[in-house]
Amino acid sequence: MPNWLQVLSTLNPLTYQVNALRSFMITGHSSTGNLLVDFSVSLVTFAVLIAIAAKVYPKIIY
Repeated sequence: MPNWLQVLSTLNPLTYQVNALRSFMITGHSSTGNLLVDFSVSLVTFAVLIAIAAKVYPKIIY
């Protein structure tokens, strides 16, 4: 995989969700460290998207 694509996949939050699901499906369990990173990235992404939506929503209504 080219370097620029590796960087892009590292920045993509979906990568971390796929890694967590893949770990559960293949092994049946995952290490706590990997899950902590995966869920942390998901929660931070969720919080940022909620903040953006809250900022943009009033402009859509009025």
